[in-house]
Amino acid sequence: MSAPLLEKHIIELLQERNEKAISLLYENYSDTLYGVAYKVVKNEALAQDVLQESFVKIWKKSDTYDPTKAKLFTWLFRITRNTAIDKLRSGKTKQDKEIQIDVSDVYKVGVDAVNPDFIDMRENLLKIDLKYQIVLEALFFEGMTQQEASEELDIPLGTIKSRLKIGLRELRKIYIEPTLLFWLTFLMF
Repeated sequence: MSAPLLEKHIIELLQERNEKAISLLYENYSDTLYGVAYKVVKNEALAQDVLQESFVKIWKKSDTYDPTKAKLFTWLFRITRNTAIDKLRSGKTKQDKEIQIDVSDVYKVGVDAVNPDFIDMRENLLKIDLKYQIVLEALFFEGMTQQEASEELDIPLGTIKSRLKIGLRELRKIYIEPTLLFWLTFLMF
């Protein structure tokens, strides 16, 4: 069977939720998709896991595939690549959680030790744009994580991160410029 006919046949089987579709997909695309996964995770065992998870997702999402929006391979590629990226991120998160903070010899300064009111944080926060104020308020005064702030404020996570970065930059200007000015005048005399 020619490649275009085979692809059309697989698509029909997927849309019918026929299990033959998975075996045909595996037979014709698994090596390439494994290569995609391996390129992202750079670990053979992890790439195998990604491949297996990808085929499960492909099967579960088979009814969402739309041949008018993307070619079959493009759809398979995206699912596999995204699964690999997710796997990498979750592995990184697990490694971060494994750090034993309790047994650290490093002196710990609690959040209570630095009171934002003593450094006029709330007053200076009012000097920056409202959209940055809202994000900084949620993260620093309400103790939300970036993900929680994203969900609570109904703002995409990437936007939360950008506003945090820009907001901190704006606050830095407020705090550093007067200090810098003081030191420059002090050094001149």
